[in-house]
Amino acid sequence: METIGLTSLSHGAGCACKLPAADLHALLGDFAASADPRLLVGNDSADDAAVYQLRDDLAVVTTVDFFTPIVDDAYDFGRIAAANALSDVYAMGGTPLTALNLVAWPLVDLGRDPLREVLRGGADVAHDAGVAIVGGHSIDDAEPKYGLAVTGVVDPRAILRNSTARAGDSLYITKPVGGGVASTAAKRGLASGRLTATAIEVMTALNRDAAREARQADASAVTDVTGYGLLGHLHELAKASAVSAVVRATDVPALPEVLALLEAEEPPIAGGSRRNRDWVEPAVDWADGVPEPLRWLLCDAMTSGGLLVAAPEGAGAPGTAIGRLENGKPGTIRVV
Repeated sequence: METIGLTSLSHGAGCACKLPAADLHALLGDFAASADPRLLVGNDSADDAAVYQLRDDLAVVTTVDFFTPIVDDAYDFGRIAAANALSDVYAMGGTPLTALNLVAWPLVDLGRDPLREVLRGGADVAHDAGVAIVGGHSIDDAEPKYGLAVTGVVDPRAILRNSTARAGDSLYITKPVGGGVASTAAKRGLASGRLTATAIEVMTALNRDAAREARQADASAVTDVTGYGLLGHLHELAKASAVSAVVRATDVPALPEVLALLEAEEPPIAGGSRRNRDWVEPAVDWADGVPEPLRWLLCDAMTSGGLLVAAPEGAGAPGTAIGRLENGKPGTIRVV
């Protein structure tokens, strides 16, 4: 099958096409939170998924995620979108069980074969995760989009939230950042084959094992790093938990070559990353020695990124240690 350049048909790549965080939070603030006592996690803390209690030992986890193409290959697009959607359930400490396909597709222009490959990619990742795809919904749309609505379960006593972080815990990230740079560079013809292949490998990796290891390490809070970047999601976690954070910029793992790309005269920075930085920067205190490429990297709009874990130092938390949580103004971040 001839490879179709799907990214040429989209205005933004992957989670970089999300609505700006500042606008979204303002919109959601117009609506009162549900008063249902069985709703254990809603949208008030900007967590990864909703959790609704059924019994003392059982709750439903529900989430949805879809986006425009982040890679040109249809099969890989499906794999990445599925892994990204499943990640929200893992980030809550849950086990995904079923999923519904969400499809927007210009069928007349692109035909069935590329869409079949997208669906096959999503199905393969779901199979690897032990998730049954049980149906879905599709519309005709000039701009391709794909994702999943996922349902899972969790023990209410074992939920991983973004609002329960403890001051004194260390911060860990389980995947390298820079996926937004890689996808933007690929769209502009600037990414090497090595970078593109590595980015796809990272984005299609499930966060299942990392979530299990976070629970075993007595993690106080977990969230996944996606469209609002590392600093954006850390800001939400710290604000919801009434703590501040410190990030050691040079300790944050990056995909190969992305820092060099960010040092270029015209770096491949996604529009979503620029919006992220505008939104989060009022809460960030940059040390003078943190260079611009690292600042952009920490605001990079990721797709299917790793888990950001707050856990006691030395407890065996997954990933790379990148900072710590402190008592301080909620949501503020010092980058050193």
